[in-house]
Amino acid sequence: MLWRRNLQPIVRPFYQAYSRLSRGATLGVRALVLNPAGEVLLVEHTYVPGWFLPGGGVERGETVEQAVVRELAEEAGVRPLRRPTLLAVQSNHRIFRGDHVVVFRVDDWEPCRASAQGEIHAVAWHHPDRLPADATPATHQRIAEFIGGAEASQHW
Repeated sequence: MLWRRNLQPIVRPFYQAYSRLSRGATLGVRALVLNPAGEVLLVEHTYVPGWFLPGGGVERGETVEQAVVRELAEEAGVRPLRRPTLLAVQSNHRIFRGDHVVVFRVDDWEPCRASAQGEIHAVAWHHPDRLPADATPATHQRIAEFIGGAEASQHW
């Protein structure tokens, strides 16, 4: 069966193209950022209602850690001082088939200039027990899981 190794350089590009079309996976990141008072950082977008954990899509050629660091700087003006802590990888198939969200926690950070232009309406800190009324259900669930001690779901 080692003859397959000889075919692999020829077959791989076709297999990868087929996989991209047939699997259609997408990947996003979200961050649970806490300040010294134990408050959670939330963002309100200009294009969709509600308060969310900051985050976004992973760009081609980017690791999930690079994506969450970039998104935090762009959306919220936050720069982690050490590597974000991986909390979970959750499927988001209910919203978009093939989508996954990688959730990180950031405790040590410094402020920086937010670079998102027109994407973010507001950025605010909220106590985990007193979230805004229009915080999304997924935001409530992630905070319950990763701060409140609820069992982490496999699903976003």
